[in-house]
Amino acid sequence: MSTFAIKADKFVLPGATMQGGYLTVSDGKFGMWSADAPDCEIRDLTGSIVGPGLVDTHIHGFYNHATTDREAAGIDVSSVELARRGTTCWLPTTFTESVEQIADSCAAIAEADEGRGEDFVGARIGGIYLEGPFFTEAHVGAQNPVYLIDPDVEVFDMWQEKAGGRIVKSALAAEKDGAREYCAALDARGVVTSIGHSDATYDEVIAAVNAGASCFVHTYNGQRGLHHRDPGVVGGAMTTKNTYAEIICDGRHVVPTAVKALVDAKGWEHTVLITDCLGCGGMPEGDYMSGGLPVVMKGGLCYLRNEDGTTGSIAGSVLTLAQGVKNMVDWQIVTADQAIRMATEVAARSARIDDRFGLIRPGRAADMTIFNADMTLAVTYVGGVEVK
Repeated sequence: MSTFAIKADKFVLPGATMQGGYLTVSDGKFGMWSADAPDCEIRDLTGSIVGPGLVDTHIHGFYNHATTDREAAGIDVSSVELARRGTTCWLPTTFTESVEQIADSCAAIAEADEGRGEDFVGARIGGIYLEGPFFTEAHVGAQNPVYLIDPDVEVFDMWQEKAGGRIVKSALAAEKDGAREYCAALDARGVVTSIGHSDATYDEVIAAVNAGASCFVHTYNGQRGLHHRDPGVVGGAMTTKNTYAEIICDGRHVVPTAVKALVDAKGWEHTVLITDCLGCGGMPEGDYMSGGLPVVMKGGLCYLRNEDGTTGSIAGSVLTLAQGVKNMVDWQIVTADQAIRMATEVAARSARIDDRFGLIRPGRAADMTIFNADMTLAVTYVGGVEVK
């Protein structure tokens, strides 16, 4: 591959956001940033902001494919279409299904990851996220209550074997029997546990955090809310400073004022922008299946479809992470470089994959998401290749 350099107005680098300058890419890897033009091809993107490739740590699928399809080819389709929309790394996220179905989903994701050649231009698989089945029925949301079980380390180890060691994150309700033991065991294995779909008390949340839990699943949604005499799960997310809090940044799951309240309490450095996008993301409005349940997509949101044909509660989003970054800036909650960091280095750090993703560092794969001045998506690069 050739060597080239990108000229832009801003570069979101690990140490600081640099104004102007050039970023070199050689053989698909990042080189150095410099104030002066290097002696190579210059790609002039004046007016733009260059950041690391976006990292979506909670997403079930895209473009009519999802982890529940249990097909490696579908995972690849999702990856290609996500890259076209700015996401260069994702954690394919499972649903609450049977133990065997989740195992098959893990195996399919592993197959997709193993089968990719160097010329594959699509979002990289940063790991697998298990959203369920260790939840409470009180906040089951769009998860299938038939398959809810208590946390089980032996079951996790079986899933991890099927995944080829790719599981990096597992969600659970903090009040479930065995939750603390599960958090401690996974923390010892280097795997993140995340609290969500939970009716836990504040004390139960803190007990799980003390045992090793370090993240909160789509904060506000699917969890006991904040009350001045019962802080609940949301209170736990806001007050545990060393944990990370996911937030669905579509403005529909959580209104912007509530997003601001979380960021003000938590700090942008520990707030993770996610999409929680369902497999029907990127598709036209209509009826789909998600996690084995019927859903309807309309008005930029997915809802459960009731047996009588009416729409029920929110089932998930069809957001892209690039749009979520723009939303955070448009809502004036954070600056442009902070929003980019919340969807890259903060996200990667929350899933413990920042050694591979979420940062522009010399020698790493040149995955970049580049925004126009108005924070619309300009162009995406995967391994130094422009995504068409």
